[in-house]
Amino acid sequence: MKTISIATALLAAVSAHRLGGGGHFGRDVVNTQAHAGVINGNAPVFPFLTKLRDSAVEFFFGRHPAKHYTKSTTSIESLRNKYGGDIVMRFNVTTIAEEQALADASNRLFLDVWAATRDYVDIRMPTNQVSPLLGLLPKKLQSSHFTLISDLAKAVYDSLPKDASSSLIGPKGASQGHTSRLTVSDNLFFTRYHALKTITQWMQLLESIFPEHVQFITIGKSSEGRDIPALRIGHPNPNAGSDPRQTMVLAGGLHAREWITTTTANYLAWSLATEFNKDPLITKFLHHFDVVVIPTLNPDGMEYSWDTDRLWRKTRQETSLQMCRGYDLDRSFGFGDPSEHMQGDPSEHMQGDPCSEDFGGEEPFEATEAAAFAKWAHEEMEKNNVDFIGMVDFHSYSQQVLFPYAYSCSDEPPNLENLEELAYGIAKTIRLTTGEAYSVSPACDAVMVADKTEGKFSRRRINEGAGSVMDWFYKDMNAHFSYQIKLRDHGLYGFLLPEDEIIPTGREMWFVLKYGADYLLGNNGIELTKEETEGKEGQDMMNQELRRRHMGQ
Repeated sequence: MKTISIATALLAAVSAHRLGGGGHFGRDVVNTQAHAGVINGNAPVFPFLTKLRDSAVEFFFGRHPAKHYTKSTTSIESLRNKYGGDIVMRFNVTTIAEEQALADASNRLFLDVWAATRDYVDIRMPTNQVSPLLGLLPKKLQSSHFTLISDLAKAVYDSLPKDASSSLIGPKGASQGHTSRLTVSDNLFFTRYHALKTITQWMQLLESIFPEHVQFITIGKSSEGRDIPALRIGHPNPNAGSDPRQTMVLAGGLHAREWITTTTANYLAWSLATEFNKDPLITKFLHHFDVVVIPTLNPDGMEYSWDTDRLWRKTRQETSLQMCRGYDLDRSFGFGDPSEHMQGDPSEHMQGDPCSEDFGGEEPFEATEAAAFAKWAHEEMEKNNVDFIGMVDFHSYSQQVLFPYAYSCSDEPPNLENLEELAYGIAKTIRLTTGEAYSVSPACDAVMVADKTEGKFSRRRINEGAGSVMDWFYKDMNAHFSYQIKLRDHGLYGFLLPEDEIIPTGREMWFVLKYGADYLLGNNGIELTKEETEGKEGQDMMNQELRRRHMGQ
């Protein structure tokens, strides 16, 4: 206990300073250089103490496990044996027919679709599969493509975390490996990716530092028996009464290889914890709402991506085929059947092959982690007086803000106007604060604009699929502000986003979270000053009342 107390004291001493220092996250400060890789920030107030704190924490809670991937323990030759001559190709699509042809061909050849937008589709494949794929595509697509990553094994090697000792070099040394200066509050924890064990210890440490408003919880077990850790952050007013506690969920790591989603969820947890009682907006928000942060809903897959296969996507649960393990968690929840909106044999449109990357199971909630999350959410509502108002499901990559529904474009959510309003506000906030461009669309429509007049799709679409956690949370949990946000980048690195993008991506989503908090508090994403609110109190109260009525539908 003494060692934990020492680490806690060191971390708390430095964390007492305002996040970003000097109003770095203030609404009046717009940093348009972030997208160019330059993030302005104040130098640490106590650099030696910061270094000492991080060194102590890693000493007491353990260094990066040696068995996990690092450049010092993994050779490029071993990765070439694993990934062979794999490449990633980008196809430029202009019509739904082209998209459908790519979906059919990639499904037939069991290829790994990395990303799909209205402009392009990225597909990973062995070089010996290029010719067979092109032979299945229309003539135009046979020439409308280029190689995005020509040597996947080398790209994986270049992306591996540096040796563990590099995380202890302090702010001055760290800046040599990053294009941006680190602030005290960014914490050296976010200068690199971390394995599950380290993340769990960090989350427990965060609770011990901020016990007043941070609680470490476990929402269930994975198929291999690992805990699914989470943080509940909030501080209800003493006079809050017995009304249900409105709660927002932030989830990452549904797909194991998307490491940036886990670090981003952790960055937001850190920011909320350290900004409470400092930032008026965040303090007010956490008085009225709880935020549950789940950094990785797929702990088995994440562990496997560190130990064995950096590009593993699914869970590690056994399926009906012993040689094909794992479920796609974002196809495992019990809502939406796209076959109801299609022509032809419905079986053609189901993700029923366990060897497929998007296999969600033959029945809803077959995936252990999906069932555990659903059970936890229902118990929170039924036993703990929780009212879920929304969730953000973080993914990578392609920089998109998506809202329900994912399973079909022929069905529209009842509060579509509100979903679009907040989504476009999120995209605008990102553009104004970091300069990055995020597209906005329904999740079903993220690839091509569908012909909604007929409401039917004759063939399989790349983004089509039942069982999205966003759809299920929106519909079954009545969480009417539910989104999926696909983080950086646009494909230069794909799932192998470098470590120097962790903090810029985290800050990007911090601006989004502050905007969303302000929106839910009734200010339409614009925090009003005291002078501005004079004479507008009635209008603001009306906005809040309309939202309360709408969320209660």
